[in-house]
This record gives sequence, structure tokens and C-alpha cells, in this order.
Amino acid sequence: MKRVLIALACALSVAAVQADTLLIERSKRAEAAALPRRGSLMSQVEAQFGAPNEKREPVGEPPITRWIYPAFSVYFEHDHVVHAVLNKSAPNEQGPKPVQ
Repeated sequence: MKRVLIALACALSVAAVQADTLLIERSKRAEAAALPRRGSLMSQVEAQFGAPNEKREPVGEPPITRWIYPAFSVYFEHDHVVHAVLNKSAPNEQGPKPVQ
């Protein structure tokens, strides 16, 4: 029984280390990625990165539009970039937990 518990604890700690490594690698990838710059116009983003896979309709006031590319998403307020983020690597990927 004791050996089973030790083996289980080791397996869980390895999984945690691998998850941390993936998050660190993703963070480094985000820093190195060529993403649209804040303040760029929609026309500039499309000229530099091509047409997005999907253009979501504007939501809210001021209108926020989302363009989805294979590797990243771009958020626009009116026609200016306000933020660009890398897309999830896998559907079950989770980021860091919120601070409490």
C-alpha cells in the first residue's frame, strides 16, 4: 500500500512539473511571437498577417471586434488593435489560477 501511494505521489508531481513547463514554454512563445501591435489599424493587420480565419461581429459599447487567426486572436476597439493574444494550444489548456 505504501509503495502504491509513493508511486502515485511521484506520478502526480511529474504531471505538475510537465504542466508548469508547458505554461512556461507558452509564455516564452508569446513573448517571441510576432503579434499585431496595439494601436494598429484593421487594414494594417490584414495587410501584414492576411485575412483572419474568422471575423466575429462587434459586441458592446464601444464596439469590440475579434479576429481569429490560427495562432492568435486580435481584439479591436472600433478599428484599432487593443490587444492580441496567442490561442490555446489545446482545448483543455488552462492558464494560471486567479490570485485570491
